[in-house]
Amino acid sequence: MLLSVIILTKDEQDCIESCLHSVHGWADEIIVIDDESTDNTVEIAQRYADKVISRKMTIEGTHRNWSYAKAKNKWVLSLDADEEVSEALRDEISKILADTSNKAFAIPIKTYIGNHWVRYGGWYPASKVRLFDKGCFRYEDVEVHPCVFVDGNTGLLTKDIIHKGYPDIAHLLSSLNRQTSLEVEKWIRTGHKMETGRFIRRSIDRFFRSYIRKRGFKDGFIGFIVAYFASLYQIISYAKYWEKMQSLDNEHHSDSKKSC
Repeated sequence: MLLSVIILTKDEQDCIESCLHSVHGWADEIIVIDDESTDNTVEIAQRYADKVISRKMTIEGTHRNWSYAKAKNKWVLSLDADEEVSEALRDEISKILADTSNKAFAIPIKTYIGNHWVRYGGWYPASKVRLFDKGCFRYEDVEVHPCVFVDGNTGLLTKDIIHKGYPDIAHLLSSLNRQTSLEVEKWIRTGHKMETGRFIRRSIDRFFRSYIRKRGFKDGFIGFIVAYFASLYQIISYAKYWEKMQSLDNEHHSDSKKSC
């Protein structure tokens, strides 16, 4: 396959080998972009990857765009270190790239929390654009959840990327904590204002959307946790935003007194 696989890593020694193994010997090029890992991620990656490049991630969208530019091939498959390409997906990609006019493809993401495949609550198929012509694709330059821009048509594949990013609830909570901090950085950098009433409405809406409208209740207790965490994401983001704005206001008042 004249395809480059780009994998972003940060202290991923527990899962990176499975990710690399799923594309090794199939893709023409494998590049790992490592965000200054302190564990054995780099050593493991060097066994499989054609290149391992160290670069600190600051703004996610910018970091991803920089990483994709390192690919030697026109077509790029973007993976996170806790993801694997299923055999069925490898076959589908091989067939589709042989003759297509599309410039990108969205791929279903099959996510697990522990051993539980989360089927509902909006978590599946939750297709994301992960396969693309690098000359026609870019991410928005923001810290978290960047939008994608494709210059051309986007197709939809049917086979899955397997996402095993949450071995337990503690990992899910850790991810929520990290992403809410990045969300607040994005809000402040872009001048986004969040009002109390809006945050309350969004918190309530996220829970009912996940648990009722998207039938998260069919996943049992895990479905409730997913919906609750969706609501909690809004609450924690606002709490961190409020705290940060209070700190900035105090700094401003302190600087004003000094100037007087």
